[in-house]
Amino acid sequence: MTEGLRHISFASPVGPLTVFADGAHVIVLEAGRAPGGADDDPLLIEVCQQIDAYFDGRLEVFDLPLAPHGTPRQRETWAALLNIPYGQVRTYGDLAAELKSSARAIGGACGANPLPILIPCHRVIAAGGRDGGYSFADGLETKHQLLTLEGYTTRLI
Repeated sequence: MTEGLRHISFASPVGPLTVFADGAHVIVLEAGRAPGGADDDPLLIEVCQQIDAYFDGRLEVFDLPLAPHGTPRQRETWAALLNIPYGQVRTYGDLAAELKSSARAIGGACGANPLPILIPCHRVIAAGGRDGGYSFADGLETKHQLLTLEGYTTRLI
């Protein structure tokens, strides 16, 4: 999916990240480094700057042209994730009720999110305050790190 897209790799507190763009939109954010890259691309540089500001505690809402590829239901779920405020969480069940879906479908859409951090699937937890899952970077360790950064007092298990 990322072949032929412009990209840049950069360091972050959760490890190296690579962001991919096509045209004027951010498409994918992956953990790890990709060879090559477009170090002079204004959009990719802006993504790096905003992610750096997020990790420095200076940015709570990203202002980037996101265009993740997914099914209509996944895109609907990802749009709902963008409405979860910084430092707050929602449960899979809460989102399922809001979107007239199932908690399992919400979890599947979160797991398929091609823009973690930018589309904050780390803010979705299981019922009773349990952590649920997280498929980006180092998994639950990264989810806890992001929620802690945002000031959410975790009682995640």
